[in-house]
Amino acid sequence: MLKTKDILDEKNPLLRQVSKEVVFPLTKEDKKHIEEMEEYLYNSQIEELAEKYDLRPGMGLSAVQIGVLKRYIVIVHETEEGFDSYILINPKLVSNSEEMIYVEGGEGCLSVNRECEGIVPRYARVTIEGYDMDGNKIKVRAREELAVAFQHELDHLEGKLFYDRIDPKNPYKYHDIYRAI
Repeated sequence: MLKTKDILDEKNPLLRQVSKEVVFPLTKEDKKHIEEMEEYLYNSQIEELAEKYDLRPGMGLSAVQIGVLKRYIVIVHETEEGFDSYILINPKLVSNSEEMIYVEGGEGCLSVNRECEGIVPRYARVTIEGYDMDGNKIKVRAREELAVAFQHELDHLEGKLFYDRIDPKNPYKYHDIYRAI
């Protein structure tokens, strides 16, 4: 089982590298990593389990955050009906809205263990294409919070952290232009 300590800290130089495309079929090791990432994200969002296993709550993880420089991401999104799980291999942003948003309370990251003040500009709606674990092409349309999560994880695959998108000279630059969520 993946633990909070297994997730790389922002100081780790691996997080600044561009992840490599995945070749199908997935290795047993990749499948195991994906299952562990999904389990961590699910358990971390259930208060009793997060407390029991000392897990920091999170909604998404990219492989690089557990030390694997490969292009796959896992997002576990809590909904009114329960949880929706998204596993995308070699994901790409294929379309986005013109409307921009930001997370009002600030974005968080399981690799960043500190507060980062400022607005992280994100598209309000995105379409992501990639592959499932069996190599079948899939397309996901996401909006609002889920769209932010996909963009956040795609940034990880490019060696970027969310705070790289905050304007250092004017951290709240877009507060009157972009919509807060």
